[in-house]
Amino acid sequence: MSRNGYSSFHPVPPGATAMVLGAGVLPAGYWFDTHEHPQHQIAWAARGVIAVEVGDDRWVLPPTRALWIPGGVRHRTGSADGAEMRGIYVEPDRCPVTFTAPTMVRVTRLLHELFDHLGAPGTGSARRERAEAVVFDLVEPVDVIPIGAHSPTDPRARQVADALAADPTDHRTLAEFAAAVATSPRTLARLFVAETGISFGQWRTQIRLAASLPLLAAELPIARIAGRVGYATPSAYVAAFRRAVGVSPGKYFAG
Repeated sequence: MSRNGYSSFHPVPPGATAMVLGAGVLPAGYWFDTHEHPQHQIAWAARGVIAVEVGDDRWVLPPTRALWIPGGVRHRTGSADGAEMRGIYVEPDRCPVTFTAPTMVRVTRLLHELFDHLGAPGTGSARRERAEAVVFDLVEPVDVIPIGAHSPTDPRARQVADALAADPTDHRTLAEFAAAVATSPRTLARLFVAETGISFGQWRTQIRLAASLPLLAAELPIARIAGRVGYATPSAYVAAFRRAVGVSPGKYFAG
């Protein structure tokens, strides 16, 4: 693997049963190039934390969460700190799961053990089919709104976006950012809405919440996370997270 990702992503050949499983170690900072599969994929890390991006949406996945990616959906996957990733590919015509969009799923201890069982060498087709049937029964969606925001392309707005992405604790106001990039607050506000579809304030919130997900996955205390992503109090962070995502931070990765 090159540090810049695969130049092309090789298709996964079908197996004897509905699922084909692969395993590999993602080095810290490594990202696959954007690609797609004809099969459905369950993106999951047995150890560490991975992230999956689909367009402007981003999911961060510790071992208690996986992402069901329908066949044909373009995505890219990577890891900030390294992870032991499992690629679980499912033939659409042999699959009873009908998700039509990327869907976060809960990985229980039993589902974790079944993934390990299916990935073990020497498992016969009959045993695989029985285990796969249980996996399909256990696939349980987690009702959350994906976190992410499209970056603006105008050089002035992009400079502001880059500054906030690099440091979510930057508390400069819209007016202060506008002065820094030599434009008016009204123009900067208009650029964010026109190029990202949301207001400057909403965009900043999305960036802060996205920055908090790896910290949540690492099980840092909420009070530490809040300060590290720009919130003055834990309650302000929890309220912003709940409004944007639909659940509290504590429940987002709960087993």
